[in-house]
Amino acid sequence: MAESRRVYSTADGDLRKAVEPKGRRHAAPNVPNDGIVRVSRETSGRRGKTVTVVRGLPSRELASVASDLKRQCGSGGAVKEGVVEIQGDHRPKVVARLESQGYRVKLAGG
Repeated sequence: MAESRRVYSTADGDLRKAVEPKGRRHAAPNVPNDGIVRVSRETSGRRGKTVTVVRGLPSRELASVASDLKRQCGSGGAVKEGVVEIQGDHRPKVVARLESQGYRVKLAGG
C-alpha cells in the first residue's frame, strides 16, 4: 500500500477531478497585444477536424466579426475564450475578409 495515492478527501472531494478538464489540456498560446490579427489552422484536440482560428480581435467586436466570417465562409463556428473558431480550413477567405474590413492580418502557424 506504499504506492497508493489518495483519490478522495473529505475536505477536497474527488481529487481526480482536480486535474485539468478533458478538453483543455493545451493552453492557448499567448498573443501579443500589438494590433495584428493572427489567423491559423488547428486540428489538435478536435479529433482530427480542422478549424480556422482567429486571435487578436478586439473583444467588443468578436461576435459581429465571427458572424460575418461564418457567413462569408458558409460554415459554422463559435467564439470561445476571446478566439473566433471557424469550422474547416478557410484561411485565405478569412484573411481577405479581415483585410477588407481594415484589420492588419498575419497568417500564423504552418
